[in-house]
Amino acid sequence: MKFKRAWSLLAAMTLGVGLLAGCGQEGKDGASGGKDGDEIKIGVNLELSGAVASYGTSEADGIQLAVDEINKDGGIDGKKIKLVKIDNKSDAAEATNAAIKLTTQENVVAIIGAATSGATVAQAQIANDNKTPLISPSGTSPTVTVNEKGEVNEYVFRTSFIDPFQGTVAANFAANDLGVKNVAIFSDNASDYSKGLASSFKEDFEKAGGKIVAEESYVAKDSDFRSTLTRIKSANPEFIFIPGYYEEVGLIVKQAREMGINVPLMGADGWDSPILMDLAGADALNNTFTTNHYSSDDPDGAVKAFNDKFNEKYNKAPDAFNALGYDTVYLLKDAIERAGSADSTKIKDELAKTDGLDLVTGKYSVDENHHPIKSATILEYKDGEQVFNTKVNP
Repeated sequence: MKFKRAWSLLAAMTLGVGLLAGCGQEGKDGASGGKDGDEIKIGVNLELSGAVASYGTSEADGIQLAVDEINKDGGIDGKKIKLVKIDNKSDAAEATNAAIKLTTQENVVAIIGAATSGATVAQAQIANDNKTPLISPSGTSPTVTVNEKGEVNEYVFRTSFIDPFQGTVAANFAANDLGVKNVAIFSDNASDYSKGLASSFKEDFEKAGGKIVAEESYVAKDSDFRSTLTRIKSANPEFIFIPGYYEEVGLIVKQAREMGINVPLMGADGWDSPILMDLAGADALNNTFTTNHYSSDDPDGAVKAFNDKFNEKYNKAPDAFNALGYDTVYLLKDAIERAGSADSTKIKDELAKTDGLDLVTGKYSVDENHHPIKSATILEYKDGEQVFNTKVNP
């Protein structure tokens, strides 16, 4: 997921971060009490309040479930995991401050979070300077792990697939599974997440022989989309791609249906929040689809086992962000075990070598850009419920 990027903030922070980092923390060990300590400190830097708190709180629940399981089973190499949680308030500057605290004061072995791409990018320089692995469960922008100069952020990783893959999956689904030829795109022009998905979708849909009959945009925090939807309706699309966040998407879907726009609508993982249902209503969401990381209806055995454990702890079915938070802990655990140490640099090296790790959201490998190679799931909304449609392999 992507929040507003903060490149100016990063530039302003560079000198301060460099002073805090000193000459780096070569071989930093995150076990409390030193290498012989009985705990491994892991930072959690998530959106626990603010505009996209639904994502962060869901991931925090998944993270806690995984940590409870691991600690109950004896921890990692006999050391229990200790979480140090900080709320970044859905704000890039807050995420930066949290990362500084976690790396320079708490001396964590790694950081999990943020949920959004922008708040993760805001931490990247700090993670690199302080040699602390940073793993975003759901930061889907390519810029999370590869900066604007095309350089890989050595200490930054992600659990989710990237935006271009989602756009490609959605375009192929529209063209091949739904068989539509003429589509409209309605994106958030202030969101790099939304614009990136729209660009990828357009390119791949046109490659498949389709035609974009309308391209319109909105801005986050808009609440009345009727005039723009009127223009889209006049273009007679057979399908509308709406890559955005649930707060606006819920209202767009509701207003589109009220205006008699009954064609299939589709988005990406930014739709995935219980609040979407509250905003749009169950009837309006019928005949809508999303690309996502996970479905609780997936018949895979590992998914069912996770569902049962999550439901037992929280008395509800898990969503994709719950699953990504859970998987991120196990991704980190696997790297620590292969490193044979809580040494941050060694953990980073092993994260980069991950190949074929079985996780709830699919088999996980990482490429040279620290982008995961993994499956995507297509979900459909039916009568207020997310229903598994199909799984698409890379």
